[in-house]
Amino acid sequence: MVHNDFDTNGLAKYLHVTPAQVKRLADRGKIPGRKVSSQWRFARADIHHWLEDRIGLSDEEGLVEMESVLHRSQRPDHEPQRIGEMLPLEAIQVPLLARTRGKVISAIAEVAAQAGLLWDPAKMAEAVRNREELHPTALDNGVALLHPRRPLPSIMAEPFLALGKTHQGIPFGGDGLTDIFFLIGSTDDASHLKTLARLSRLISRPGFVETLRAVNDAPAALEVVENFEAEIPD
Repeated sequence: MVHNDFDTNGLAKYLHVTPAQVKRLADRGKIPGRKVSSQWRFARADIHHWLEDRIGLSDEEGLVEMESVLHRSQRPDHEPQRIGEMLPLEAIQVPLLARTRGKVISAIAEVAAQAGLLWDPAKMAEAVRNREELHPTALDNGVALLHPRRPLPSIMAEPFLALGKTHQGIPFGGDGLTDIFFLIGSTDDASHLKTLARLSRLISRPGFVETLRAVNDAPAALEVVENFEAEIPD
């Protein structure tokens, strides 16, 4: 077995479900896997992206459940920070001065670098662009959750978030225009999924996007994030 692969029992433990449930999902093609000598094997990278897709499609109840699963799957020293703790004031730019998708990605990576969170903004921007080419992260509400396909721990000291809001919406691959951009910097797959689930819960809070869209500076944007996150039930 490849070292990084799950077998049925290992994936069941990771997802906190039964081996029979994992096998049923695999048999029905609902989870990415392959058979090796008649036994299911699941690549960790494939499971990571499967979970990422599930987070993107989940409602509030599903996101709560996903956060719980991801929390149980990690060691205590991987306890995630809250969104407000991962997003320093220096990593927020309102307005973000960019008018195209490529410029937005470069600009927000540079914001993170100027805040001391990122050592190689060009490498981050390239990885985010590659991820966007595979599948855009723009949502129907005008928010994009930018991130590389895989974490880049070598160019950051710790997990972080950056936030930018453009003057007006721009085409970003979703059904409409996008004007709010979060950059997710993670050091491992598991913490990335937990941050993504938490951030998804935040942006789905009634009134959050509209309130954030109305602010005109970074301190006001951070205040919106902190106030709305305080209302999220744990």
